[in-house]
Amino acid sequence: MDYILLILGFVLLIKGADFFVDGSSSVAKLLKVPTIIIGLTVVAFGTSMPELSVSVTAAIQGNNDLAVSNVLGSNIFNLLVVLGCCSLVNPVQAKWSLLKKEFPFSILITAILLVLILNFSATKIFSGDGNFMLGRWGGVLLLILFGIFLDATVKEALGARDQMEGEEEYKVMSPAKSALYIIGGLVGIVLGGELVVDSACNIAEAFGLSQTFIGLTIVALGTSLPELVTSMVAAGKGENDLAVGNVVGSNIFNILLILGVSAAITPIRLDVAAIYDTVLLIVASLIVYVAAVSKREIRRTEGAMFLLAYLAFFVYILIR
Repeated sequence: MDYILLILGFVLLIKGADFFVDGSSSVAKLLKVPTIIIGLTVVAFGTSMPELSVSVTAAIQGNNDLAVSNVLGSNIFNLLVVLGCCSLVNPVQAKWSLLKKEFPFSILITAILLVLILNFSATKIFSGDGNFMLGRWGGVLLLILFGIFLDATVKEALGARDQMEGEEEYKVMSPAKSALYIIGGLVGIVLGGELVVDSACNIAEAFGLSQTFIGLTIVALGTSLPELVTSMVAAGKGENDLAVGNVVGSNIFNILLILGVSAAITPIRLDVAAIYDTVLLIVASLIVYVAAVSKREIRRTEGAMFLLAYLAFFVYILIR
């Protein structure tokens, strides 16, 4: 039965992502807003909902160390696997505005997260003190930064809409149909993600894999499937801005909104492995950023290298 639910989950994810991309692209054109802005906001929020659901539930239950491993694992997956797979479909071009603002911001907030977890003291790593914490005030700070990010993005969208006045009109769906596509697609994405995660966890348990391994890998991968499917569908349709904006926006949402809410509910206690994973996320972000900046696009060879890098990360988690 779990295998049937797994297949059903993938079907819902793929069809949901297809509808969601079409609806989001239509809304962008109806509002005369650049597609990348929709990718950074509407699509990023929609595809981050599985992570939000898992992490907030874990925080309420007092198991919110899962929230951090879920977010870190998902963000690394987004950078290396989602962008890697998208570049294999079509070389992913990155807009200069994204490389100049949102992408560096995602790296900055990851560094801020590292500082907050370390409580401004890197010596704790070497002192033998294996206990770290992301406290409530750290969560509040992340939520404040999230508000600043949303405010700046909305202002940018309004400015871009003014600049696009008078440009060629696009053939788009009606507002009602666009909304129906977005809502229906989002429902498919969320339900599909839940089915994939639950059935995959059951299958993993049947093979005797530990709960820790499941949390660090299957849950993180499963909740990132919406980003993967949505971005690949967008890349296949030539909507590269939506694909890249979705990945960067989702990573920002995951850290600022999801960890912010989770830590604000209950302080998150962590071990030193979370420090290593955060550092690995920063390294992965820098590698992808340099690749994108150097040629203004991520080519198929670089995408293949990202996938190999993720495979190495997966093996590292498996053996540590």
